Amino acid sequence: MRSKELSMQVKEAILKLRKQKKTIREIATILRVAKSTVWYILRKKASTGELSNVKRPGRPRKTTVVDDRRIIFMVKRNPFTTANQVNNTLQGVGVSISKSTIKRRLHEIKYRGCTARCKPLISLKNRKTRLDFAKEHLKKPAQFWKNILWTDETKINLYQNDGKKKVWRRHGTAHYPKHTTSSVKHDGGSVMSWECMAASGTGTLVSIDDVTQDRSSRMNSEVFGAILTAQIQLNAVKLIGQRFMIQMDIDPKHTAKATQEFIKAKKWKIIEWPSQSPDLNPIEHAFHLLKTKLQTERPTNKQQLKAATAKAWQSIKKEETQHLVMSKSSRLQAAVGSKGFSIKY
Repeated sequence: MRSKELSMQVKEAILKLRKQKKTIREIATILRVAKSTVWYILRKKASTGELSNVKRPGRPRKTTVVDDRRIIFMVKRNPFTTANQVNNTLQGVGVSISKSTIKRRLHEIKYRGCTARCKPLISLKNRKTRLDFAKEHLKKPAQFWKNILWTDETKINLYQNDGKKKVWRRHGTAHYPKHTTSSVKHDGGSVMSWECMAASGTGTLVSIDDVTQDRSSRMNSEVFGAILTAQIQLNAVKLIGQRFMIQMDIDPKHTAKATQEFIKAKKWKIIEWPSQSPDLNPIEHAFHLLKTKLQTERPTNKQQLKAATAKAWQSIKKEETQHLVMSKSSRLQAAVGSKGFSIKY
């Protein structure tokens, strides 16, 4: 096995000791290096005048410039192309290399294999609508966003089956109850709820089955109208004041004729929202905070889940909701930069 190369400081120390009339044996003893190493450094300095190592050629590349371009072209044309598929294509033109070599070529241009993010499907029409919305509202002042009551619905499963969790445990304790998460068919039940928030904090959380007559979580325009009647004015005045706007997505129950007539009768202002745009909506990320807080809870039935959800929603701090709402300008800027496609939020 090759030993590590000497640092430039050690090489300079060898020359310095040699100038002090030290023998090779003495230098090797002082610096704790081999005598042959000291002799080689002194000989190299005398013959070339250099101390730095010459760059070694290394093993010849298995791919040519044309092969590298072909690999990069295939991946850029279809980012979901696998190393196996690239390898099969190269073998078809007489190039035989390993998958590791393919990955190294991609690493050289800063490409890494990552898990694809799941985003809503954005059609050409939706993309244009998102882009127009972003450009129209990009220069809105901060107060404009502070005067909006953000509303939406979310579903909370009793047993969270989506996503993996890590746990600290000892060997042989993988199946201990405190080291496992619960998994049941159909998520073991769920709670559908309506929430609202503003920059100044979270508002009321309403469980849909508390509003419906049959105690189900099915929500239609009639149920939605009952929630609006009871909650909008109350929460808007509390969080914003008398002058406010309402944000709702274009879910069918939100755009139903009865809902629109009710809102018109109340003379409430609604901000028009582009379709397929949860990434532009701060309340979607408030839901993420909510579900993150619920990970520490272990409710065993729907009533406990409802209580835990309401408590977690109210525990979201004003600083957190204000940060989410004030991120609107950067969200819109990102939407303009992506030309209407999905953004990282």
